Order: sequence, then C-alpha cells, then structure tokens
Amino acid sequence: MEEVYTILKGFIDPLFIMFVLLFISFFLFWLNCKKKNGALILLLSIVLIYGASIAPVANYLCYYLEKDYINNPTAGGKNIDAIVVLGSGTKDINALKNTFNTGIESLHLLHAVVVYNKTGAKYFVCSGKGSGRTSEAEAMERLAEKLGVPKEKIRIEPNSKNTGENAGEVNKMFANKNINIGLVTSAFHMKRSEREFKKYFNNVVPLPAHYLYSSPTGNPVIRYMPQSEELYKTSIAFKEIIAQLWYRLK
Repeated sequence: MEEVYTILKGFIDPLFIMFVLLFISFFLFWLNCKKKNGALILLLSIVLIYGASIAPVANYLCYYLEKDYINNPTAGGKNIDAIVVLGSGTKDINALKNTFNTGIESLHLLHAVVVYNKTGAKYFVCSGKGSGRTSEAEAMERLAEKLGVPKEKIRIEPNSKNTGENAGEVNKMFANKNINIGLVTSAFHMKRSEREFKKYFNNVVPLPAHYLYSSPTGNPVIRYMPQSEELYKTSIAFKEIIAQLWYRLK
C-alpha cells in the first residue's frame, strides 16, 4: 500500500498533470492539423520537458557538477584559519517585519558552524548581499550568533552580489594570502567558488554543505515520471553550467 501511495503522490504533482495535458494536446493537434510543423514543435517541447523533469537526467547533471566533492571528499582534520560561508538567498516576510535565511543558506550556515566548532577557526566570515531588506551576510551573522559563534569572531561582507565579488570582497579582509580558507557553499556551486577564491588565496579548502545529487533510491516508476523537484534540480544545474562557462569567458 505504501508503494501505491507514493505513486499516487507522483500523479498529483502539478508538473506531471501539465505533462499529461500537453501530451493529449499534441495528439489532438496532430489529428486535426493538416500542417504538422506546429505539432512537431509541440512534441519537441514535450520531450524537452520530460527529459528535464525526470530523476535520471537531473541526477546526472547534478553529479557532473558535484562529482569532485563526492569522489574526493576534503579531509576534515585540516587546520582552518577563516571559515567563509557564502550566502544563498534570503526572503523578506513583511507581515513579520523580518528577513529570513532560505533553506539552502541555513544549511550553509549550519555546516559552517559545525566546522567552526571542530576547528576553532580564528574568523567566521559571512559573505553576500542578496536582494532582501537585510543582507545575506547580516542574516547569517544573526543565525550564527544564535548557534553559538561568538560575535567577536564574526566578520560580515554585505556588499558582494555574485561569486566573483564574494572572493574579491573577502580578499580585502585579509592581508595574509597564505591563511587557510575553509570555503562553505553548495557542492554544485563549489567548483566555481573555489576557482574564484584561489585567485586571491593560496590555501582554499572546499567544505561543501549541501548536495543536489543523491544515489538512486525509491520507486523506479516515480524516477521516470516528470516531477517538479527534478525540474528544479535540472534548472539549478543548467544555470550553474552556464555560469561556469560565463566566468571562464570573462
């Protein structure tokens, strides 16, 4: 019964419902249209939506971005002088008159605090501006204090708007370029982040806090059904691949 319940939940995913409606539309269009070009374009759109929203494709793209941090995990015992945690979005809730960390940003911050407690790093740097009323750096600083990081250890960098600026602004904080930087961000974003920080610092230790890839589990039927969660992962992966290409061109 549990397997049936899982499949039923997959059927009511909004993306799956839209996919079925598009598929029905294609057959109606094909049967009633003398010129088939429009129907073929619709079929191509359906194929692209299907491919982008199933688990095997989404997982492959995420693995491509994260494989270096899955197959070659960083040794946790290395000395860290400064933990640098990159923001990943905040959201304002006007009714509460407050700015909150997103779920991924909270994972970044939580992982950074765990590393801080293990290493006793001298500095805990929160970096990022974001688009909220309160900067990502300030929102992370507030959460870090609640999790026990002493205020005097925390440095904030609330001006950077992208990964390149993250690295450039943190560079201004430290005259010594040989300090060990423990870099905390999502695994899919780590390769680009690591590359940018290595332009300024000689010792950058990647400390991925969040993975999109996961080993295949669960019902195989669901894995080949279009699902909103998988489309979300594919979207993030494509954006990161394009960002990596853009940064290389720059």
